[in-house]
Amino acid sequence: MQCLGRRPPRRYSRERFLREQSWRVAELNCQRLGLQDDGDLKFLLKGSQLQKVKSSSWRRDRFYKLQEDCKTIWQESKKMMRSPESQLFSIEDIQEVRQGHQTEGMEKFARDAPEPRCFSIIFKDQRSNLDLIADSEAEAQHWVEGLRKIIVHAGAMNQKQILQHWIHSCLRKADKNKDNKMSFKELKNFLKEINIQMDDSYARKIFQECDKSHTESLEDDEIEAFYRKLTQREEIDRLFEDISGSQETLSVDQLVTFLQQEQKEEEASPQLALALIQRYEPSEAAKEQKQMTKDGFLIYLLSADGSAFSPAHRKVYQDMSQPLSAYLISSSHNTYLMEDQITGPSSTEAYIRALSKGCRCVELDCWDGPNMEPVIYHGYTFTSKVLFCDVIKAIKNYAFKASPYPVIISLENHCSLEQQKVMAHHLRTILGSLLLDRPVDDLVTHFPSPEQLKGKILVKGKKLGGLLASLGPSEAADVSDEDEAAEIEDEAVKIKVKQKRTNDTLKLAKELSDLVVYCKSVHFEGFHSSAFYEMSSFSENRAFKMAQESGNSFIHHNIKHLSRIYPAGWRTDSSNYSPVDMWNMGCQIVALNFQTPGAEMDLYQGRFQDNGLSGYVLKPAFLRDPNSKFNPRAVAEGPGWELTRLRVRVISGQQLPKVNKNKNSIVDPKVTVEVHGVARDNASKQTPVVDNNGFNPRWDKEFHFEVAIPELALVRFLVEDYDASSKNDFVGQCTIPFFSLKQGYRHIHLLSKNGDQYPSATLFVKINAEN
Repeated sequence: MQCLGRRPPRRYSRERFLREQSWRVAELNCQRLGLQDDGDLKFLLKGSQLQKVKSSSWRRDRFYKLQEDCKTIWQESKKMMRSPESQLFSIEDIQEVRQGHQTEGMEKFARDAPEPRCFSIIFKDQRSNLDLIADSEAEAQHWVEGLRKIIVHAGAMNQKQILQHWIHSCLRKADKNKDNKMSFKELKNFLKEINIQMDDSYARKIFQECDKSHTESLEDDEIEAFYRKLTQREEIDRLFEDISGSQETLSVDQLVTFLQQEQKEEEASPQLALALIQRYEPSEAAKEQKQMTKDGFLIYLLSADGSAFSPAHRKVYQDMSQPLSAYLISSSHNTYLMEDQITGPSSTEAYIRALSKGCRCVELDCWDGPNMEPVIYHGYTFTSKVLFCDVIKAIKNYAFKASPYPVIISLENHCSLEQQKVMAHHLRTILGSLLLDRPVDDLVTHFPSPEQLKGKILVKGKKLGGLLASLGPSEAADVSDEDEAAEIEDEAVKIKVKQKRTNDTLKLAKELSDLVVYCKSVHFEGFHSSAFYEMSSFSENRAFKMAQESGNSFIHHNIKHLSRIYPAGWRTDSSNYSPVDMWNMGCQIVALNFQTPGAEMDLYQGRFQDNGLSGYVLKPAFLRDPNSKFNPRAVAEGPGWELTRLRVRVISGQQLPKVNKNKNSIVDPKVTVEVHGVARDNASKQTPVVDNNGFNPRWDKEFHFEVAIPELALVRFLVEDYDASSKNDFVGQCTIPFFSLKQGYRHIHLLSKNGDQYPSATLFVKINAEN
């Protein structure tokens, strides 16, 4: 009994020690984020009880707390057998934090809760939103502001700071008994955690080299020495040695020479070199001497200035005063769907996600709903329904957050006359001045420009009469429904359509017709002359056939008219086709299923990374010239021909993510470099596989490509986990338009399957392009 009586003080002392240690680690990570002594972060580190909302009948109190690494949230769970890892989610996985009733869940299930106490965490991937209610407005404010601060400040960290933060977090995770020491067993677990499989003897050798105290554990300076050994970049060391002449620092002149000769920077000058030193050099002493250390050089290479994607193309730099038909337009198909088009859920969140990615053309399949309220869903299927008015509200709120340029609402109208009038009412009252309901000027021969249409929402759909028909008397009339019928037949899983297509008609309300100005949907009757504002939709099969049989005519048609391409109906899993062939034909609205990740969406995101994520990319001149003889299926010297030799040397990889959650699973990475453009230019080349190393694999493999039409080419860098017995697992990728590629020694910042950037996963490459 006496012994039992003495144990609590020791346990209390141990708990207090661990708590104080945890706070010290948290303070260090707050400093790394530049948020030391921040009241909101202190509140999150203590944690609080929040009410989790999942349905009208499911609300549960759960405890949420920011972990000491300041980048993960622990959430209480009542589920049996739930692993500790499953109770954590990373701040890096959060897309945004919304306060109030700003999600479908909050709108439906939490209207009774005061809006200032409600907030939602929106994740980057397909994970469901986390809807929460705080006990007070002040508590909700702490969570909203705290999370937003961490997201912003973490995004502002340079790559070296991110790496340091990540390494120290992994070290803490490996320190199972929290004694601030690392045994050899903990070291081996740590190496697996960061994606390295080391031979025991080699791991023991590193361990003993760092264990200067001979205590069979690493602590303090020894852990720091191990960290430095682990993060040493030999390829950077050699490069720095070559350009510095084996000196400790780079002079301004040496940096200018490197920028000119290797990086091919057109504006290389002493002024640029000094600006880079001021921006990236961590040593104040070196800054004063106008020199760059190896640390500063690495930070520069990992920065936006050292990226393979041109920083100049991350802002709008193209001429935005050309007619709308002169641009490729980021466009979504079945935008309302979160998953497949047979049983998947429809959601306003799908519109928000598409618009947040720069999408400028969204699709609304409209059907009669109960209580005279039109609904949106994939007709004749089991997909869920969402109210038309809720979708229009979401579009209004998010249309211009990612880009100021016009948004096109593509209406597939299957509604009765009465509910079409309700649609028109919602469009007018909800969108207000954002809605374009009349021509912008007296020009009726060609489209206005994206610049003229800035901040405007256009409606694409059936229309009674011509461009100025909305000025006439109000009446309803029958219009051909062939365009919509064609799409239904192609998409609705072999549903029998009773009426023959030639007899299909739609009673169109003039109130809705009047809202269609520049995007009148018509059935395609051929390449003869028609009004510029009459546009047709083509299934991918028909569009590919037209491209094959009448390539140059299709290109000429798309100089004056808009063409919309959509996926074939057999794609019931909402898979995608490659958009490249259609872009090569000058088709503007090449619609893909944004909810379905894959190589096709990688190419899509790569194309529209250009021109500042505006959602509009100017077509090459040879796709805008009425006299152009260009045909992507039979390229020859002439328009667009600029034969270029591209050399890509894949040197190394850094901090590649695990693709298998099994802690003993290590990535065996290989890199594929692909060129996507006209058929002549398409090519793919692969590195060898590096076994058991996702932390710092080395390939040092050079590839040569020949690109004839670089303005249409995209270069994709794909990293996979090699598997000899099954399909390789996707690790990460990055797709860059050819003319957005920077030359020289560059880092490629990899994206996840869903198109989100990994915090620190990169490839180090050398790129050269010669005419």
